Amino acid sequence: MMIKEELYNLCLTFVEQRLLTVNKTILDIQNSLQSETKSSAGDKHETGRAMLQLEREKAGHQLAEIEKQKQILQKINVEAKHQKAALGSVIKTTQTNYFIAVSAGELVVDNAKYFAISAATPIAQLLLSKGVDDVIVFRENEFKVVEVL
Repeated sequence: MMIKEELYNLCLTFVEQRLLTVNKTILDIQNSLQSETKSSAGDKHETGRAMLQLEREKAGHQLAEIEKQKQILQKINVEAKHQKAALGSVIKTTQTNYFIAVSAGELVVDNAKYFAISAATPIAQLLLSKGVDDVIVFRENEFKVVEVL
């Protein structure tokens, strides 16, 4: 399997795990809301419900973010070859390796570290449309693009 395909699959797994976690949180909140309704009354009850509503809202935002990440991943063609860095590119530099997809943190493929980053991150903004031998300066560190896959 190609590096890009493995990185893609790791990102997909990362997003799916987040989805499971958020869905479980939403289910827990709904169960708590139902039990709150059955049990107590008064100010404490209202505060508890308000807190749960806020939690549900936060989980809803997380769910929307995960959906966006899934849509971004669907746009990536792991077969595509890039001369210049773009969405779905693996960029190897003299300092760090990157996979421009979704922010999934550090991933390891064949004992090599890659950072899965969103195209919206500052480092990705500098890398996008760069090719081999282009030099990038990020946070006072200078490094060169060695390979774009």
